[in-house]
Amino acid sequence: MAEDMKQAALDYHANPKPGKISIELTTPADTARDLALAYSPGVAEPVREIAKDPENAYKYTAKGNLVAVISNGSAILGLGNLGALASKPVMEGKALLFKRFAGVDSIDIEVESESPQAFIDTVKRIANTFGGINLEDIKAPECFEIERALIEQCEIPIFHDDQHGTAIVTVAGMLNALELAGKDIATAKLVCLGAGAAAIACTKLLISCGVKPENVSMLDSKGVIHSGRTDLNEYKAAFAIDTNKRTLDDAIEGADAFLGLSGPNLLSSDQLLKMAENPIVFACSNPDPEINPDVAREVRPDVIMATGRSDFPNQVNNVLGFPFIFRGALDVRAKVINEEMKVAAAHAIRELAKEPVPQDVLEAYGADALEFGTEYIIPKPMDVRLLGVVAAAVAKAAVDTGVAQLPYPANYPLKSVDDI
Repeated sequence: MAEDMKQAALDYHANPKPGKISIELTTPADTARDLALAYSPGVAEPVREIAKDPENAYKYTAKGNLVAVISNGSAILGLGNLGALASKPVMEGKALLFKRFAGVDSIDIEVESESPQAFIDTVKRIANTFGGINLEDIKAPECFEIERALIEQCEIPIFHDDQHGTAIVTVAGMLNALELAGKDIATAKLVCLGAGAAAIACTKLLISCGVKPENVSMLDSKGVIHSGRTDLNEYKAAFAIDTNKRTLDDAIEGADAFLGLSGPNLLSSDQLLKMAENPIVFACSNPDPEINPDVAREVRPDVIMATGRSDFPNQVNNVLGFPFIFRGALDVRAKVINEEMKVAAAHAIRELAKEPVPQDVLEAYGADALEFGTEYIIPKPMDVRLLGVVAAAVAKAAVDTGVAQLPYPANYPLKSVDDI
């Protein structure tokens, strides 16, 4: 990052007050009577009601619109294991996005934990405070164990955004890219470079949407994950295929799509040339993708390209998903965020890209026009319509699959956060 941007980022976080979030009051606290209602003696009444029926916590407290963003700091962005406290700016940023885009109140919690079990125990003990929990920046494979245990032990939605948020937005873009490239999802050959949390979640969701497992070649730092390997953990082993391919150079031959969730400059021009006609390349390593889009287009003018960066077309950005996924889940009081809700979110994002783009979105991005095509396969984060379509799709899927505890909301689809 340029020096001026570094200082700007530091100034942004320091001023006008340190950090990016604060607490606001939602009820009057101006008179003696207000204080008597807010605290003693009035507060005793909702306490008694919640003691009678825990569901009353949703009626008398902020629980129903409150999400915790929780990390142990073991995998902060692309910076690695820098500790829980160092993750706080990222977790506050996530809370900012929840509020800005979906009106969800959010608080960050950084957990110093000596083991996955210690983290699980800590989060489990505080989970009832919240309507949902967004796990963030937790390294693999610990993140799988942590999320699975918390889903089993808690009765609120537990969602590891590095896995599922990434997967939902990636799948939305990939489905549109396959359509534009004229490729059948049932026969398309996919190479996934990377076998961490995001890669595994993306591949799982793509399979849920129709990709055939036998058509997926996943690679970790040791090469293709194949059935002959004996060094695989249970999460990687699920993607082992019977193949004689061992390297990226082998796997990329004739591939229809490449999904990179690994590191910079790991896909070469020569390898891109080996891909099938109208290749799809999602080079999502940040800030430096697996192949530079300008290089990719020069080598393969027929490529459909996406990255994690905002300065190129087709940014794969989690903010297209997680705020609205939680909005829909909270509004029907879903017990979990299941596979059907994730698939519904992906399809909602996908279909929105095919709609005419409003003028305010064009102005926000300094564009004269945006329309569905190879340079626009997923919506822009500032598109307020995401709130309505994604939350609605998630809420409906929760109701349809029996994990919702409230009916589909009467005020849906939402037009803006003012409708909440």
